[in-house]
Amino acid sequence: MVSSYFISFKFCNDIFIGIMDYVWSKMKKIDKEATKMKKDNVMRKVNIEKVVLSISSTGETLEKGARLLEKITGRKAAKRKSRKRIPSLGVRPGLEVGCLVTLRGEKAEEILRRLLVAVDNQINRKQISINSFSFGIKEYIEIPGMQYQRDVGILGFDVSVAFTRTGRRIAIKKIKSGKIPTRQHVSKEEIEEFLKNKLNVEVI
Repeated sequence: MVSSYFISFKFCNDIFIGIMDYVWSKMKKIDKEATKMKKDNVMRKVNIEKVVLSISSTGETLEKGARLLEKITGRKAAKRKSRKRIPSLGVRPGLEVGCLVTLRGEKAEEILRRLLVAVDNQINRKQISINSFSFGIKEYIEIPGMQYQRDVGILGFDVSVAFTRTGRRIAIKKIKSGKIPTRQHVSKEEIEEFLKNKLNVEVI
């Protein structure tokens, strides 16, 4: 009698283990397919929205900076004026205090690759934030293909790179704009992965 109960228990236990193995294998397969779909989803694809090169200065140095950005990018630099008065720095409303060039599309990625070479293809993790990362170049002569310019001298500049996903236009359009969920933002981890896989940049 006892042996028959033992055989029945063992039989049921074997069936239970078999069912659990089957369910576990199915769950792993579903999770794998879900991960693949997430990667293939066009709405989750990370793209470079824009690359901004900027220099903050005044007077003659600002003019040199504008010429430098134009030589690097081939685009005309836009100047920015101050809206505040800071007597200790000699800043007044309407004074030109900076210049910048914004690049988009293939040109942006092409220039970005050259600029990253100037910093040895290394980015500090602290320079990465949600949706963007920034870095500075101390001397433009470190950029491949750039030679010393007498009319410019030695100058450095800042580089800011913004990332986006498909659908962000909903939040920035003027007519019938809407909100985008937090999951549509590009996280720090995703930017790190993008830098490592697509731009061959080491994050330290």
